[in-house]
Amino acid sequence: MITTTPDALGVSGLTAGYGRFDVIHDISLRVARGEAVALLGPNGAGKTTILRAIMGMLRHKHGTIRIDANDISGLPAHKIARGHVALVPEGRRLFLNQTVEDNLRLGGLHLRGDRAATERLLSSVFELFPVVERYRTRPATALSGGEQQMVAIGRMMMSDPKLMLLDEPSLGLAPLAIQDMARALITLRERGQSILLVEQRVDLALQVCDRVYVVNGGRIVRESAASEIDAAGRELIDAYLG
Repeated sequence: MITTTPDALGVSGLTAGYGRFDVIHDISLRVARGEAVALLGPNGAGKTTILRAIMGMLRHKHGTIRIDANDISGLPAHKIARGHVALVPEGRRLFLNQTVEDNLRLGGLHLRGDRAATERLLSSVFELFPVVERYRTRPATALSGGEQQMVAIGRMMMSDPKLMLLDEPSLGLAPLAIQDMARALITLRERGQSILLVEQRVDLALQVCDRVYVVNGGRIVRESAASEIDAAGRELIDAYLG
């Protein structure tokens, strides 16, 4: 008997928007367990709306969202965040006057009754980002943009999610910080973490991800394996990005 492993994420026929205005239309996509997938597209294409709908921050009108085959479509955001899905939003949104460690521990707030799990997750963050451990007692405002992004990713790790969502993580970062972040995401993927990444930088998406979806006008217009995208394919994606 052949058994199949459920995808980390399965989205089918998703339509969502704001008020009476639909931003995304009939979106279907998947992220396999241990796979990194990118959503590429121009500003206003609906990429962030897809993430917000998955996270339960935006009520969708039609469609289903499954995490490990469990339908989370009707769950509120705070329940989805309890080990199902975690998000690094655009701009990071750290508590800048709190210490680095306090920001990290807030990510694992739902695990506060399990000290061993919390400390294990904190150690995994420090292993991936040694600089974060060195600065653990500093206020987050004292860190550079790249270091703050490390803290934001670490905070996401602290919830021990089945799926990680990242919205434009390279935005505003220096080239060296972008490469540090890319290496961290590759390491997480190699450890078996499932990732859905919204990015404007095609080079970063192809470096980190196994597959890419191109979103335009609120619809998916292309799906490709990252390894199959040649120079001509990059030009086509760049054209979609505007």
